[in-house]
Amino acid sequence: MNNLSRSDHSPSAPEGHAALEQFQLSPDLIHLNHGSYGAVPRVVRDEQDRWRAHIESNPTDFFRDELRVALRRLAGVAAGRFGGHADDWVFCENATAAVNAVLSSFGLQAGDEIVTTSHVYGAVLKAMRIWAQRFGAKVVVAQIPVIVESEEQVVQAIAKNLSDRTRLLVIDHITSATAIVFPVSQIVKAAHARGIAVLVDGAHVPGHLPLNVEAIDADWYTGNAHKWLFAPRGCGLLWTAPERQAQTLPVVLSHGSPEGYTQAFDWIGTRDPTAWLCFEAALHFHDARGGESLMARNRKLAAAAGDMLARRLGLQISAPESMRGAMTCLTLRPSPLTASHTGSLIHRLRECCSAVLPVHLFEDMLCIRISAQIYNEMADYDVLADAFPAALQQEIGL
Repeated sequence: MNNLSRSDHSPSAPEGHAALEQFQLSPDLIHLNHGSYGAVPRVVRDEQDRWRAHIESNPTDFFRDELRVALRRLAGVAAGRFGGHADDWVFCENATAAVNAVLSSFGLQAGDEIVTTSHVYGAVLKAMRIWAQRFGAKVVVAQIPVIVESEEQVVQAIAKNLSDRTRLLVIDHITSATAIVFPVSQIVKAAHARGIAVLVDGAHVPGHLPLNVEAIDADWYTGNAHKWLFAPRGCGLLWTAPERQAQTLPVVLSHGSPEGYTQAFDWIGTRDPTAWLCFEAALHFHDARGGESLMARNRKLAAAAGDMLARRLGLQISAPESMRGAMTCLTLRPSPLTASHTGSLIHRLRECCSAVLPVHLFEDMLCIRISAQIYNEMADYDVLADAFPAALQQEIGL
């Protein structure tokens, strides 16, 4: 393996539509939804195939002798990039799995409260409610406006919902539905001042924003490498503060569970670990395309595209540019569509202009979320701007 640093890159690495040949994405579509499922480069897929062939050549020796050694080395790679130490990092299928691991092993009791926000990822909110019900605890949802004006507005909205019964705060680093970058360091500081543990759901962050978990200072931080960092799907990570590791176990308890934090997550029975084993290859691909400069390029493109779409379509952006990353959420209030029609509008946009992107309702607003990745260019969003008004009007007229 090579030793590319986060600042090393090829000056000739193609961007825009020229970069599509590095992926298996259909060239007949305009891909504006990198944030949901990512895109795996061909070279990373090739690496995954090599790992699968290696495992199949001798599964017994691989699972018995090689897997844990490989995972511990890659945990060190994660620590070198995102902060902390190798023993703080474990791999999991995705951020939702990590959130459930924390909730299941936290030790909630009757009367305890978990606080989150109205922008929390839907699956995480459902998981919190299920775990809280099992333990007799309660989920408190801090209401934050769909359109946020400042970081302080977010911090204050959360802080006023913290109480003497609050034991855990679960917050997004980048919200999924509204694409807002929350001021997580400030939020963690406010919660810790009251003795409240914090789990940060950074599902969208690795490869999207620079990340230093020690600077954030949460108790747990989870992220996905299969969104913006180009890893195969099923490559999630969980960082746990040293003082929280003894209590933190995966939801699936297996042979490694009695041995502690890293052993419990490293060994949960037989499964395909190749997405995790490609973490370093994905990191190298990201670095070779610019690393931090690629992240800055994507943020700049998302900002410009969002401003253009807001101006041409009469939409409002969910947050100021300082609180946005490589995604922009554009909103229309009140929504002219019901929830049952948003899926139809998604299909209509794909049929009329080949654009693939999420459209959904959030409270009383219609939300259109765009992503910007290396294979996108401004022309993609111009096509969407041209097609969207007629597609929306056709849907309203049904």
